[in-house]
Amino acid sequence: MPIYAYKCSNCGYTKDALQKMSDDPLTHCPHCGKETLVKQLSAPGFELKGKGWYATDFKGGSSAALPASHANENKSSESK
Repeated sequence: MPIYAYKCSNCGYTKDALQKMSDDPLTHCPHCGKETLVKQLSAPGFELKGKGWYATDFKGGSSAALPASHANENKSSESK
């Protein structure tokens, strides 16, 4: 379930809420009691790190995902 950020346009109160995507947006501000809570636009909370699945799993060729130093080691061990 995603976490949504809300901010009251009346008093400035902020709140994060864990909600289903199908849930109705929150509108009631627990701080001032008015119906002025609005959903904020925020950045996604994930980060892609590493070489990635494309380079390691689908790029093609057996040495494509290996660094040049490892590829050279493999060639020298195959020739023995």
